[in-house]
Amino acid sequence: MSTKILTAGTVITMDPARPRAEAVAVSDGRITGVGSVADCRSQYPDAEMIDTGVAALLPGLVEPHSHPVMSGVATQLPARSIAPWDAPTWSDVEAIFADAIAHTDPSTPLLFAGFDALLHQRPSPKGPELDRIFGDRVAVVTDNSGHGVYFNTAVMKRNGWDVNPPADPAGGHYGRNPDGTLDGQGFETPVLIGVAGPILAELGNPLVSAAEYYALMARGGYTSTSDMTYDPKLKTAYEALAAAPSCPLRISMWEMSTTGTYNNPESFSAAETLLVKQGVKLWTDGSPWIGNIAISFPYLSTDATRTAGIDPAVAGGPQSMNYNREQLDAILDVAAPAGWQMAFHANGDLAIELALDAYEGALQRHNLIGTDHRWRLEHLGAGTRRLFDRAAQLGVHVSMAPFQYYYWGDLLDGEMFDHEHGSQWAPFADAVASGAVVSLHNDGSVSPPTPVLNIQTAVTRRTRAGNVHGANQAITLDQALRAHTINAARTLHRDTLIGSLEVGKLADFTELAADPYAVDPTQLADQARVTGTWLSGERIDLTAFVGAVGRTDPGRHAHLAGQPRHTCC
Repeated sequence: MSTKILTAGTVITMDPARPRAEAVAVSDGRITGVGSVADCRSQYPDAEMIDTGVAALLPGLVEPHSHPVMSGVATQLPARSIAPWDAPTWSDVEAIFADAIAHTDPSTPLLFAGFDALLHQRPSPKGPELDRIFGDRVAVVTDNSGHGVYFNTAVMKRNGWDVNPPADPAGGHYGRNPDGTLDGQGFETPVLIGVAGPILAELGNPLVSAAEYYALMARGGYTSTSDMTYDPKLKTAYEALAAAPSCPLRISMWEMSTTGTYNNPESFSAAETLLVKQGVKLWTDGSPWIGNIAISFPYLSTDATRTAGIDPAVAGGPQSMNYNREQLDAILDVAAPAGWQMAFHANGDLAIELALDAYEGALQRHNLIGTDHRWRLEHLGAGTRRLFDRAAQLGVHVSMAPFQYYYWGDLLDGEMFDHEHGSQWAPFADAVASGAVVSLHNDGSVSPPTPVLNIQTAVTRRTRAGNVHGANQAITLDQALRAHTINAARTLHRDTLIGSLEVGKLADFTELAADPYAVDPTQLADQARVTGTWLSGERIDLTAFVGAVGRTDPGRHAHLAGQPRHTCC
């Protein structure tokens, strides 16, 4: 068994017993020594010495809430991103449209992902507008929320819908003109699959798109993540990606409670350290950006909300709950005895309260009060100190979404909600002060995988425009780093394997160009940028990974194009 010793400008361990080190010894994919160079060399005199040349070596960053395979299928080539972080204005979007028209074969359908009415500051497009842009080219635009799709007349003609418009499927609906013809808009998963699925299946190998998203996450610094909307139909895709050389990610699965198989165990061809089913996922409410979160306070009537089609008279409130208490109890009473770790999406304060009520009842019924169950709440944008205190008392972990504040914070405070509530969105300090285990996430593909930017946002409370709302909710750099390392690992039930640099743990590392403790926190994402990642003591080669996936048989994974893209934020 060969040993290597890695050195860097500094090694940040996230281990309170030894916060800093000079070197890490690695044998057979595990950490076997942490300390000074002299200590490691004394322990392993014949080890290969590797100077990483980086300013800081950290535990591999952990993303506790994502959807990596379907995020790739939905947003990577052949789809072109028009998300606000890639195309901030509608003019930028139009430039991407024009480039696609000019540089693709006229017979090739065009697919664009990431429109956001709030951030693009315009209403969602309809068929006639897309006709003016694309003419007779088949063109589809998907909404960043995952809840909408927009298409032109060429799509309707391709499907025969100009003559025979489809009926609304269960769980979705098409926008219609007064005469019943389609207006070029559609909403919810069944319609998205019906419109975009056939185009995705036609354009390429969806597994390569998934691999590109894995690579994007790795370039952001992630080495471990989750699929919070796992469906067994994705099993073969995850196994194929895990088998590719230099696979950059470990994946923990939470199966959707809507599959009908959520209570079944799952085994994978890959080692459990790479792929594991961990729990069950539900949604107690919806998305702030389309007006269907369960909140006790109103949306405002402003230009921003009117443009996004959010009507304060009907948006928000308890009517936005996706489940009632009896329905949640029924699912918990099946899953809890099987030992699954539960995870509830909950953005609004009313949704968080409902989730905690259901959790408390189930924990009591199944004698789990005081145990290390680590049941989870996701996002918690409108969380309050009282709700976080209650979560902490129940042993419920909270996973928060800094990107909601970073991208939408200037709208949340005064455009979407009043200052009292909008300025306190994503209250990191209240969550940490409660004593709950707090993690941070990006929720791909609702935001790009940028954990260092998440950390910067939680520490500075600065939005993308540089504005500060609710400075009282900032946390320390150490607290934010823990939220993307050891705390996130605990939430994934993987803290014995990852999250800190300690003897016996897997040798997963993230390289940074600067010591994060030595730079201006407002410049963290620029100065402490990620330069590479390691898994099991080997530096990840993303070119080799994506290339190997590209050589797989696309026919084996064509079904991915017809899978729903479930999003959370």
